[in-house]
Amino acid sequence: MPNFDIIRKTKHSESYRCTATKGQFDIETTESIERFIGKIDMPDKWSIGVICGNSGTGKTTIAKELFPNNYIMCHDYVSECVLDDFPKNMNLKDIHKILNTVGFSSPPSWLKPYSVLSTGEKMRVDIARAIASDKDLIVFDEFTSVVDRNVAQIGSAAIAKAIRKTEKQFIAVTCHFDIIEWLEPDWVFDTNTMRFEVTRGRYRRPNIEISICEKRGLWDMFKKYHYLAANLNNSSKQYVGYYKGKPIVFTAVLPMIGVKNMRKEHRTVVLPDYQGVGIGSAFSDEIAKMYVENGYRYVSVTNNPAFIARRTKSKNWVLKNYGRYSSHTRISSNKNKYNRIKTSWEYVGGDNV
Repeated sequence: MPNFDIIRKTKHSESYRCTATKGQFDIETTESIERFIGKIDMPDKWSIGVICGNSGTGKTTIAKELFPNNYIMCHDYVSECVLDDFPKNMNLKDIHKILNTVGFSSPPSWLKPYSVLSTGEKMRVDIARAIASDKDLIVFDEFTSVVDRNVAQIGSAAIAKAIRKTEKQFIAVTCHFDIIEWLEPDWVFDTNTMRFEVTRGRYRRPNIEISICEKRGLWDMFKKYHYLAANLNNSSKQYVGYYKGKPIVFTAVLPMIGVKNMRKEHRTVVLPDYQGVGIGSAFSDEIAKMYVENGYRYVSVTNNPAFIARRTKSKNWVLKNYGRYSSHTRISSNKNKYNRIKTSWEYVGGDNV
């Protein structure tokens, strides 16, 4: 990318209020002039870049000037279901995959209109739609600008992970410096100093530390996000994971009737704002480890793609059965759920969780 020297001129209004204000403060110019000089010397190969700086330092102007055909600030949402706002020629399986990839893995929320989603969910959907576009380069302005900062950081890590699974390049334009280490960008351009740096390998995503508490009474805040069912067995033991004092992940565990010293994972749910970085799988592993270390066998049945992918690569889980639900399986009255893939696992490890 060559050196840039951008001059932006804005002609002053001749309205009464504008003219009176200029007179009051002895402003004699007829236009405002801003100038931005710098260079973004991108490496040959990169996936994620960041243009960051304080308000008024030229981030948006530079992004629009240098990448006019790739600049995105918002999408139009007109459908009653966010799934229907994706390209009409895109098949449903690919839409599901992209939503899962960016960490928006709550099918019940996919059925809602964009307007009722949380700000964190909206951010994930916005990025998913950008990835679904035909653009090889995505320049996304106001990145995480209206999101809670904890949610912004977790979301940034999930989005960075998603981008790196594609062939696309992504530039986050933002006034928030707190998400840079979570994005782990290949380069950063700071509009406060007009300084460009190649940062590949410099940043490392911080550890996400979650405390576990056995606690009942919080299922209501998690149940609507469960991919399969909202019911919870009253005999279950319930565990909640807290991140910076907030409950974000839930697991319930049941005894196996007729099998001594065996426990079964009943429900595991992560709140949407914290999905996409492996919190659910890691929490599930930790609960399993706790039971095994206390002398129990621990099993789990799941059709969650993220869980299946992680457990397939893990030495701590052994696949016991791989098949499909049948019409005789009491999972739902919805016949569309029959013939769905079902995997059964037993936790046998204990280290490296």
